[in-house]
Amino acid sequence: MKHFLFKSLVLGMLLTLCTTAWAQSKVYLTREISPASLVRIYKALGVKAHGRVAVKISTGEGSNPNYLRPELIKDLVYNVDGTIVECNTAYPGEAADVRNNTANHWQVIDRHGFTKYFPVDIMDEYGEIRIPVRDHTHLNYDIVGEHLAHYDFMVLLNHFKGHPMEGYGGALKNLSIGCASANGKAYIHSAGKMSKLNMDSLWTSKYIGDQDGFLESMAASAQAVVDYFKKENGIIFISVMNNMSIDCDCVDHPAPVKLEDYGILASTDPVALDQACVDIINNQKVTAKNDPTDLLKRIDKQHGTHTIDWAEKIGLGSKKYTLINIDKK
Repeated sequence: MKHFLFKSLVLGMLLTLCTTAWAQSKVYLTREISPASLVRIYKALGVKAHGRVAVKISTGEGSNPNYLRPELIKDLVYNVDGTIVECNTAYPGEAADVRNNTANHWQVIDRHGFTKYFPVDIMDEYGEIRIPVRDHTHLNYDIVGEHLAHYDFMVLLNHFKGHPMEGYGGALKNLSIGCASANGKAYIHSAGKMSKLNMDSLWTSKYIGDQDGFLESMAASAQAVVDYFKKENGIIFISVMNNMSIDCDCVDHPAPVKLEDYGILASTDPVALDQACVDIINNQKVTAKNDPTDLLKRIDKQHGTHTIDWAEKIGLGSKKYTLINIDKK
C-alpha cells in the first residue's frame, strides 16, 4: 500500500511538472534582423493573418532615427496584406516633428517613408471608441482610435527599447498607449482619472504621478485590445530588438544607443514576449560595444516590469516561456 501511494505521489508530481512545461508560452527567436527574417518568424508562429489586417507600429517622432524603417518591415506588411496603423500622441508641442495632431502626424509618416510603401491609417483621425476592460482596478473602459473597428486581425509589430515613463517599450505598451486615442492616452496615464485630454495640463495634473496605477492601467488596456481581436484568433506579437536606446521612438532626440542589435522575437503571448525581451537585456554582458546598464537602470527606476507582473496577474498571459530559436544550425 505504501509502495502504491509513493508511486502515485511521484506520478502526480511528474504530471504537474509536465503540465507546467506544456503551459509555457512559446517565444520564437531569430538573431537575424532582415526583411526575410521578419517573414520567417511570422510564419513560425503558425497563425495566418486574415481579413482586414492592421500592422500596429510606432512611426517615430520626426527627428528620431530609431523607429522600425519601412524598408525593414515591408516584406512582412506585404505578406499579410496589411495597413500600417497609428494613433496621435498626447504631449504638447507645435513643431512639425511632434505627432500630437493629425496634420503633423501625417507629415512625419510621409517624411519617414511609410506612405511610399503602404496604406496608412491614423486610427483616431476622425474619432474614438470605447472597448471593454476586464480589469476594473483603475479603468472603466479603454479609449481607442475608432478605426480599430475596421480591422479583423492585428500584427503588433514592436520596437523594443527604453522609455522615459514606462521604463521600457514593447508589446504591452504598443497595445495600450499605442492603440489608445489621445484621450485614451490621458486616461491610461492618469490611471482612469482623466478621460478628456488637456494637452497643456496633463503632465502637471494632480492625476499624474501614480506610477504603479499607470502601469496597471497599461496592462488592463493592453488586455482590452487583445480581447477585441482574440474573438477570431486575430492578433500576434513581434518585437524587433535593434537600435535600443533608453528612450522611446516618441522622443524627438533620443539618448545614444549603447546596446548591440540582438534579433527578432515573436509570440502569441505578449506577456511572455515582453518578459523574454527584458530577460535578454538582463543577461547582456557589459563590453566596450554593448552596455545594458543605462537601460536596466531606467527600467528599474520606472518600475517597468510591474506592467508585466500585473498583466500576468489579470490573465493576459504568462511570464513563463520556452524560447525557440528558428535559425538554422
